Amino acid sequence: MKLLLTSAGVKNASIHKALLKLLGKPVADCQALCIPTAHYGHPQGTAAGAWRFVSGRQTPCPMVELGWKSVGLLELTVLPHIPRERWTTWVRNADILLADGGDAVFLAHWMRKSGLADLLASLPDKVWMGLSAGSMAMTPRVGDAFVEMKPSITGSDEGLGLVDFSIFPHLDYPEFPENAMPYAERWAAGLGNPSYAIDDQTAIEVVDGTVNVISEGHWRYFGGRPG
Repeated sequence: MKLLLTSAGVKNASIHKALLKLLGKPVADCQALCIPTAHYGHPQGTAAGAWRFVSGRQTPCPMVELGWKSVGLLELTVLPHIPRERWTTWVRNADILLADGGDAVFLAHWMRKSGLADLLASLPDKVWMGLSAGSMAMTPRVGDAFVEMKPSITGSDEGLGLVDFSIFPHLDYPEFPENAMPYAERWAAGLGNPSYAIDDQTAIEVVDGTVNVISEGHWRYFGGRPG
């Protein structure tokens, strides 16, 4: 699987260029599936917020509204209740999966429970683009500061571990004073694994284990050998 892990979607030309490289063709020729599941898991998630994401009206965080050939809806909490061959065909036929923000642990839980995590592991050419929690769910740990549903889902801050680093999104976002760099430093110190703090103008690309930071803003790497 090819990963484009963003803080706030496709916010600039550099991230858009990286997306096109991963897709290997224009956005207008690609079929997308959007995943709002993480949004429902967040205490502040609303039905209206989920609708804005899936309908392409979440303009501060461009994802669904990029001009895809088609966009389908993949709600992970439904998948265990329908025949597996139906939804796996939808995933296999899609060029990219777009994962909304919200609660990363909630998303990781439902990716495991639905079987999507196992399926994606067998699809090396599939592209996953995450927004905030949609990116953090791929990491080994999200950090206690970002666990929104604890302990109702897993009682931990465990992600899927598809990459070996954690992500602190929305670095220095004006409306989130708790996302200033000193908070990111404390978060990173408590993890025990490498991590990145990234602002909304930054994304992390991961292909075949190779990590590439794409940024027109600012970011910081914590611990170990930089990717």
